[in-house]
Amino acid sequence: MIFKRWTLDGGLDLDGHKDLSRQRPIISTAIPDELVYPLVFRSGEVARALVKTGDRVLKGQVIAETVGTQGVLLHAASSGYIQENELRAIAHPSGLKSLCLIIATDGLEEACPVDEPVHYTQLLPIEIRAKIHQAGIVGLGGAGFPTAVKIRPESSCAVDTLVINGAECEPYITCDDRLMQQYPEQILLGIQVLLRALTIKKCVIGIEEDMPEAIDSMQKEIERQGFDHIQVNVVPALYPAGGERQLIYLLTGRETPNNSYPVDVGVICQNIGTVMAVYQAIFKGQALIERVVTLTGLGLKTPQNMWVRIGTPIKDLVRQCGGYNGSIERLIMGGLMMGFVLPDDSVGITKATNCILVATPREVAKTRETEMLPCIRCGECATVCPVNLLPQQIYWYSQGGDHDKSQSFGLFDCIECGCCDVVCPSHIPLVQYFRASKSKAILKRRDDGAAALAKQRFENQQLRKAQEKMEREQRFRLKKLALVKLKKEGAGSTPNAADKS
Repeated sequence: MIFKRWTLDGGLDLDGHKDLSRQRPIISTAIPDELVYPLVFRSGEVARALVKTGDRVLKGQVIAETVGTQGVLLHAASSGYIQENELRAIAHPSGLKSLCLIIATDGLEEACPVDEPVHYTQLLPIEIRAKIHQAGIVGLGGAGFPTAVKIRPESSCAVDTLVINGAECEPYITCDDRLMQQYPEQILLGIQVLLRALTIKKCVIGIEEDMPEAIDSMQKEIERQGFDHIQVNVVPALYPAGGERQLIYLLTGRETPNNSYPVDVGVICQNIGTVMAVYQAIFKGQALIERVVTLTGLGLKTPQNMWVRIGTPIKDLVRQCGGYNGSIERLIMGGLMMGFVLPDDSVGITKATNCILVATPREVAKTRETEMLPCIRCGECATVCPVNLLPQQIYWYSQGGDHDKSQSFGLFDCIECGCCDVVCPSHIPLVQYFRASKSKAILKRRDDGAAALAKQRFENQQLRKAQEKMEREQRFRLKKLALVKLKKEGAGSTPNAADKS
């Protein structure tokens, strides 16, 4: 039942530091004094507030939404009163401030009434997707993509396999590990719901080999419930084995082509935390108002995993972990490899937050600012790249501003895992260059699109003016001909002098 199959190209064997937090059970957190909800998501989508200053909101009430086909609902994680919107630092790599919706909690935890849950076997796939959408569930592995959109019929018609990502390859992060250890039954029921929504039977759970307790917990629960269609596969503890495309290859042998998605090879991938949220939505009628977050790092007195209300300021969580421990170098949201530095600890937890790393100078010594040297073309970055790119070539063209050429070398295939940064002997922040180049390429596409649209509009305007001119001239000619005709007819009907006499 448990086996290894395919191997991963590239990657790094990193020190885990997972024992800092995974040995302790998940704990619940206290109600914070305020909840902070950015109205700009990490994906760049802007949310529209559905409440106004002074309103009292209930736990589970929808307070904001994004529009469009990929719209997401945002729910209040506790009852309280809406404060005036403020510019606050948000969970975003830019470090910029954005408008935030603030709830001053009242400590009552008064919740919205919920419908009596219906067993998932009595629900149609379309009804399951509707409930997942209404619960505001997104991918909790970090990407934050709407789950209801990911499992809709248009994208799942050719799907035959559901992959569950339980491979936490990032150093320090253990939230999924603890979920699998403590909630195997709920996770398996969440998987059953997703399988019904996708109308498929096969599911494979990928768990890293350095998570023996999670492997054992899930396998025993599968055997207890007799879910023979769900299989646990062990994958190597190699970073970034938990990347979506990397994990799908490790578990199924299917490679996702460039400019394609896993659905194109018949696979839908969901994170363990997302599956738990699906269980809570379908079996308890609970919206996504809380998630498990790993609070870790040598900069914390008591690292641990916590059930955290979405919107809780990080400072409240640090306090419940015993406070800071010594000198703090960086506050990182996400993992050490792919996370980003936060400006301060007033930032609120978002749906995409799986880890807060309170790092000391010792923990980030290798990533601290170092003198950057010229590239020596050693090729180490290409050796460890899990996507088989040539990072040195992408860097060369990105540095020179030739974004079209960098794209031809697979710029947008880069998953920004940071492996190349770690091994670069010249201390070149390659991923930073790639991110900047991606942003510039996207802006160029937008500018080119805007320019093309403006050109088309100008040409349409000129064509319309020429057509209007022709129509005016035609009307003038017709009018002139009509006048001439009238004059001739008038002249022909006027009696001459002889007739008058």
